[in-house]
Amino acid sequence: MKKTAIEEMFRRFAANTPEPKGELFYTNPYTLLVAVVLSAQATDKSVNKETPALFAVADTPQKMLKLGEAGLKRHIRTIGLYNTKGKNIIKLSEALIVHHSGEVPQNREELEALAGVGRKTANVVLNTAFGQPTMAVDTHLFRVCNRTGMAPGKTPLVVEKGLEKAVPELARRHAHHWLILHGRYVCKARKPDCEDCIIRDICGYREKIL
Repeated sequence: MKKTAIEEMFRRFAANTPEPKGELFYTNPYTLLVAVVLSAQATDKSVNKETPALFAVADTPQKMLKLGEAGLKRHIRTIGLYNTKGKNIIKLSEALIVHHSGEVPQNREELEALAGVGRKTANVVLNTAFGQPTMAVDTHLFRVCNRTGMAPGKTPLVVEKGLEKAVPELARRHAHHWLILHGRYVCKARKPDCEDCIIRDICGYREKIL
């Protein structure tokens, strides 16, 4: 995909949705971190169904430890892999208190050292909570980047590195949100809605449904 086409794509995204937002419910950097950990291999909708009640009683690492693993699991048992996620959230809460004075760190290395936190989770937190221009590659973004030809790759890391080179400077703050939302609601996996796509004329997808 040519540089001029990529610039035009993000110009249209920005005109259509100037301030894109992630769809997970959270109230502070800590609750965002917990929500993103819970969302792994689960839908944002399923996570949002349970977290308001959880965060009402545990919106800090200290309160989460007071709630305890059993209490936490009672709040998240409808979310996939809740046993493992519950253990990880308790562990990361302990680590935040011991190593970071209860605050969520603002760099990838320290975030990835926390239980249950991988590169994608770290990127979401860095971007959404702290405004860093990171690219969190989920299944939607991965699909869009490969279909459009903007940043093709066989692994999320290859796509992420491609995005870092391809995305214009002014678009980097919101790029991953625009692309995720586009993949979730327009460039869908089974049947992309090409007719209503605002970038259909510059997209490199050869099997466009028009």
